[in-house]
Amino acid sequence: MPHLIAIYPGTFDPITLGHEDIVRRASQLFDQVIVAVAAGHHKKAMFSVQERLEMAHTALSDVPGVEVAEFHGLLRDFVISRGAKVMVRGLRAVTDFDYEFQLAGMNRTLMPQVETIFLAPSDKYQFISSTLVREIATLSGEVDAFVSPGVNQRLLAKVRGVSAA
Repeated sequence: MPHLIAIYPGTFDPITLGHEDIVRRASQLFDQVIVAVAAGHHKKAMFSVQERLEMAHTALSDVPGVEVAEFHGLLRDFVISRGAKVMVRGLRAVTDFDYEFQLAGMNRTLMPQVETIFLAPSDKYQFISSTLVREIATLSGEVDAFVSPGVNQRLLAKVRGVSAA
């Protein structure tokens, strides 16, 4: 039986409990799940790629078969270089679907040998997004219900550092 590798790509700025839920569930379906952290991206990141890698690694260190890796450039090149046959994407709401459906179609054209699967997070995580978590934290709100303790500590330190400047 072949070793089935799945890639879960994103910026993970920061990684949330919703992201963790998707990874934990994907790890039950695939032999290996690679959390692919985008290094250069069109989004303005709060955390450096190194910080995002460290947070993801810490948050997921207890999940067997999960690797955290950085990727540059086209996701297609990373997926093919790692021998993955599946890309995992999370869907929180119908608003995510339009974008994700377009992305899946484009990825199918770029790498027809790779399937995209969508996983919906558990109900308690469906409303969480990194963007909202950053915004709440920046406005001095509590985000400990949305991120793991290690991520929460880094987020608080980052926000305090930004405020002190």
